Amino acid sequence: MANTSSAKKAVRKIARRTAVRRARRGQMRTYLRKVEEAIASGDQGAATEALSSAAPLVMRAAQKGIVHKNTASRKVSRLTARVKAMAN
Repeated sequence: MANTSSAKKAVRKIARRTAVRRARRGQMRTYLRKVEEAIASGDQGAATEALSSAAPLVMRAAQKGIVHKNTASRKVSRLTARVKAMAN
């Protein structure tokens, strides 16, 4: 356990940061799941709408260090391709 006052403060800071990051990651996953469900249901309008709300959240998560920027770009790119493929 933390012995010094600075170590105790560091533990508090880490706990706060962890809570924020867990919330952001969970929110991102929820929105990605909504896109996946819309794609699975075959509703292109809902999928497009879900993607337009999910993409900024994913990119913001990359800015905040929740996921790597390449990972975020890859996720958005693949989902966009799948939504576009629904038109055919």
